Amino acid sequence: MGRKRDTPTIRRRTLLAAAASVGGSSVIGTATAKRSERSSRRCPEATIEPDAAPCDGASTDGCADDHPTTAEFRERARAAIEDQYATVGDLLDRGFVPYFDAARLESENGWSHWLHPAHIGDDVVLDPGRPEAVLVDNEFWRPIGVMFIATVDGDPVERPPVLYAREDAESETTDDSPAAGRRCSPWHYHRGLPGRFAWKYYRQVYEHDYREGDLSLPCRTPCVLHVWTVPHPDGTHAHGAPPPAERGGPPANDPGFETDVDPAETRLGWGVLPDDVVPDRKPGELLDFW
Repeated sequence: MGRKRDTPTIRRRTLLAAAASVGGSSVIGTATAKRSERSSRRCPEATIEPDAAPCDGASTDGCADDHPTTAEFRERARAAIEDQYATVGDLLDRGFVPYFDAARLESENGWSHWLHPAHIGDDVVLDPGRPEAVLVDNEFWRPIGVMFIATVDGDPVERPPVLYAREDAESETTDDSPAAGRRCSPWHYHRGLPGRFAWKYYRQVYEHDYREGDLSLPCRTPCVLHVWTVPHPDGTHAHGAPPPAERGGPPANDPGFETDVDPAETRLGWGVLPDDVVPDRKPGELLDFW
């Protein structure tokens, strides 16, 4: 169990890459798309294309990169990356597992999610030193941010905690909260098929949901929140990844594990990782199953 924290905490489980899939629809086969259409009555808000929506109570109206809380989260996340998660080898050594969106694997804009099952399974979230996920640029093998997941005992939190409310911003809305209109609570969930599939893939491969007979895709992912540690034109908590030009150019990071691959010449992906961390069935091989 996690220790008591000063920052808001919630517990247990997560999603793998709710964050995942800008452009992920190109990997989805026709059969999968048709099955998704047939399931629309079960998941009326779900889409086939990548799509995300704000979580209940979410707001970015009060978010500002120069706000002390945002600055603290960003600097703590950056320090954790530098001290603990600087290389892919560090991630492997510390128990993170990779997810690569098949559509973006060879893309110059490619980035991947590295999930930590133990962090996902404890009662701590919103701790930049112990993130549920580290976000990695595939071109230069470089961590570029962290991702938090909002769940309690495996169940999604419908209204995740607010990061902060800006007292210096005027509210022009009425709501059940006096901070309405000036909250910074940038949580979002994924309802598009790529993100839903990514979460299901994680649960099947690393949490073995199939053993409980659960083979269906979820209607949506739990809520997630990003903290980018490199410059982002849309802000520290932006939904999408920063442009490649903002992720720090060459040289590529050292692999951090023994390999004959040169990161300066090869993008990060399944094929360059040690055999013992590559799952038997990769995402592209399971898409038509669902």
